[in-house]
Order: sequence, then C-alpha cells, then structure tokens
Amino acid sequence: MRLIVGLGNPGREYAWTRHNLGWQVVAYLAEYWGIPLNKKGLESVWGQGRVGEERVVLAQPATYMNLSGQAVSLLLSYFKITPDRLVVIHDDLDLPRWRLKIAERGGAGGHRGVLSIISRLHSEEFLRVKLGIDRPLAAMSGEGYVLSHFPAAEAENVARFIERAGRAVDTLVREGLAAAQNLFHGEPLDLAD
Repeated sequence: MRLIVGLGNPGREYAWTRHNLGWQVVAYLAEYWGIPLNKKGLESVWGQGRVGEERVVLAQPATYMNLSGQAVSLLLSYFKITPDRLVVIHDDLDLPRWRLKIAERGGAGGHRGVLSIISRLHSEEFLRVKLGIDRPLAAMSGEGYVLSHFPAAEAENVARFIERAGRAVDTLVREGLAAAQNLFHGEPLDLAD
C-alpha cells in the first residue's frame, strides 16, 4: 500500500495559491483514478482504492501547511504504512516554474510542510514530487509569494502542470521511480513560459 499526500492549506482563500499545488494534484488523481476523497478523519480528507495492482490512499491534510506532519503520521500509523511507501507532492521555490522533480529523499529545502513531516517521522526516507514555482521577484517575500494566487493569465498552464504532475505520480505508482523520473524530469515542452 502507498500513501500519496498533496500538501496545502485548508480554506477557500488558499485553494488556488502556489502553496496548494500538491492538494490540486491529489484532487486531479482522485478524479483520474476514480478514488473519491470522501473520508474525513486522521486530520485529513482522504480516500482509498487501487491503481493497477497497488493499493493507494490519497490524502489532503486538513492541518495548515506547517503542521502537515501531524496528518501524515496519523495516516501512516492508521494504515500501517512505512515512510518509504509515502509520496509527498508539494510546491518548490528552488525549481524553475512548471518543472517537475521526483526525489527519493532529502532535506526540507525550506518547505515548512516537508519539514513538519520529517520532524514527525524522524525520517527523510520518503518520495517527493516537487512542483516548480520559481522564486519571487526581490520585492516579494517567499511566504507572500507561495500564498499568492496564480495570475488568471496562467490558469491554462496551471491546469496542464497539475495534469502533468498527476501523470507523473500515476507512472510512479504503476511503473516505478526510474520510469517516472525518465519521463517527467526536465523542462516540460507543452507549457508556455
């Protein structure tokens, strides 16, 4: 069994911010895989089903970003899943906009949600699907940037990026890490700059 968690903040005001891209990818996967997010509990909204031969739990933590580790640790414990079967989908300031990176392990890179997970699990040994949002211009703080909404002009690119990330996670589950990295690392060619 695999736990796939998309990081974000609860509440309508955060729904289409850069920080909630992970949530949006999980929402896309729920529809794509036909796994409704119809359970509430364990400090999350979640659903479970099958993807090919793999049993999966899809979840959106109901905690704020910097407390994501609470929800993730509860889910792992409840389903008896080890951290190496965890996939965390999150935004990343250090990646160019619209670029994906799938990593096996590593530090938090300044991401408070990932830091919370590492702190609660006492482990960095989980998969991350990093969604590049680039860094803000010097006039804006990193926190203000990640909590800001995408401009309306980028709506189509955001939707295509979420779909691309969803397909990367689907490949990861069905074919493994190497296949997902080979197909989805690098500059996406189908998104405008």
